[in-house]
Amino acid sequence: MTAKKVALYGGSFNPPHVGHLLATAYVLATGDVDEIWLLPSHRHPFGKRLAPFADRAAMCGLLASYFAEGVSVSTVEEEIGGGGFTIDTVRALIARHPDHAFRLVVGADILDEAPKWRSFDELERLAPLLVVARGGHPHPRARGPAMPQVSSTEVRARLAAGRGAEELVPRAVLEYIRNGGLYSE
Repeated sequence: MTAKKVALYGGSFNPPHVGHLLATAYVLATGDVDEIWLLPSHRHPFGKRLAPFADRAAMCGLLASYFAEGVSVSTVEEEIGGGGFTIDTVRALIARHPDHAFRLVVGADILDEAPKWRSFDELERLAPLLVVARGGHPHPRARGPAMPQVSSTEVRARLAAGRGAEELVPRAVLEYIRNGGLYSE
């Protein structure tokens, strides 16, 4: 039996935006993977303030709904607790799914932060990286066209200032944000 090939796309998704949507579509279409699991972080290991986990997981579900198949949300980080370290998440997923072969999706901008990550070398060995190019962050390991320079920080700032974010956030996610009063402070 051939192992199911799963790309793990983790992040704060605070909130998910069109950059996440496009990166997901790109990896699903061009990566040697059967599925992509969106993994909202339960806690941010560098202490960033996040919207409630349940809201971010729900918004990831809305982002996944733009795909007919192959994209789902995993709440494993909430289930295992801990400090939000990716290596712990990958180890837990390998233990739960020994018949799967995992890859880790990261943006090229993240590679500069690799020295800060816990057990990054082991992480790369357990879930080899799929590095997605990101506008403004050239990197020799990045593949494909650069994803747009959109950030959740920019989206939150626009929403907090009462400015629109329609071109930055998928419609279903933006409706969820508005209905829940998220990021309006």
